[in-house]
Amino acid sequence: MNKKYQKMFEDYEALIVKPNKPAEKGNGIFDRYENPVLTRHHAPPFWKYDLNEKTNPFMMERLGINAVFNSGAIKLNGKYYLVARVEGNDRKSFFAVAESDSPTRGFRFKDYPVLLPDTELEETNVYDMRLTEHEDGYIYGVFCSESKDTSTADLSAAVAAAGIVRTKDLETWERLPNLHTLRSPQQRNVVLHPEFIDGKYAFYTRPMDDFIETGSGGGIGFGLCDDITNPVLDEEIITSHRLYHTITESKNGAGAAPIKTDRGWIHIAHGVRNTAAGLRYVLYVFATDLDDPAKVIAEPSGYFLAPIGSERVGDVSNVVFSNGAIADDDGKVYIYYASSDTRLHVAVTDLDRLVDYTFNTPQDPLRSVDCVKQRAELIKKNLEIMGR
Repeated sequence: MNKKYQKMFEDYEALIVKPNKPAEKGNGIFDRYENPVLTRHHAPPFWKYDLNEKTNPFMMERLGINAVFNSGAIKLNGKYYLVARVEGNDRKSFFAVAESDSPTRGFRFKDYPVLLPDTELEETNVYDMRLTEHEDGYIYGVFCSESKDTSTADLSAAVAAAGIVRTKDLETWERLPNLHTLRSPQQRNVVLHPEFIDGKYAFYTRPMDDFIETGSGGGIGFGLCDDITNPVLDEEIITSHRLYHTITESKNGAGAAPIKTDRGWIHIAHGVRNTAAGLRYVLYVFATDLDDPAKVIAEPSGYFLAPIGSERVGDVSNVVFSNGAIADDDGKVYIYYASSDTRLHVAVTDLDRLVDYTFNTPQDPLRSVDCVKQRAELIKKNLEIMGR
């Protein structure tokens, strides 16, 4: 291997072992980490370059990587795994498994990306896999399966469906039929609940009238199906609603599989609002009942995490998005979130803090006059504590 290629691999190895530590300024709820855990530079050089000097004398990238982001996450056998969305320069996304002994650094991709069974012949693109370790013994991956909308000549028009795979080792993947929802023409951001509900598989959905706009879709749906190998939802109950002049007024969707606590299921979701600069994506939290996960029992006001600083810049600016979190054995919770459709970060909290935030943060009163009253009550209480 020539010296230029050797230097490329040395730089790659230095990136993999680069230390990572919490950023100095936390907010009491979670701590961001200084460096992204995955970027396009984490893709091995042999994914991008032809290393044969005879066929690539100028050391050109033959198959470039544009971005690495939106990752499912799971801990298995003491190791941390991210199933990331990798986007090539050709705009096609694919999945790749990265592994580390640490939840915050050292993620290394396996030699080959995931080659999904090619059972959906109209499918053009796949992305944003949510991982659920289900009580039936399988690990399920639910992702967006995108195909061209053949009903129009518009080349940007697409149809979104929820693809489903399952595995036991993140190596061999069985493709199941796409989720079919009778009341919703399209689906994105679908998450499988980790436990049976009344003996059935439960899904959190995002009903959509078309590829971009939710239309009549009122928020995050919830539905049950008898057979995961024939996944059909007859009904979708709306759980977390879209609301005017909130962080969810344009869209909202489920993120990682919900986290079970003694108070309820905690969900980390994304909310979208429109601005003069385009759509703004943030993360928010809500909780559902342990026995009835379609019933929302807590929904803190405002966003949980929003893009800041350099996170706001990328292919699709002013966006954070999460479809992966790990509740670790020691009580820590690692939330993997992408910024601006470009790179993947991690923030850490713990179950105690997450439960406190979810159940003790006031709900949005939805009107400015009431928000002022809510804040004034907090100020009055604090001034009394301060002796003023």
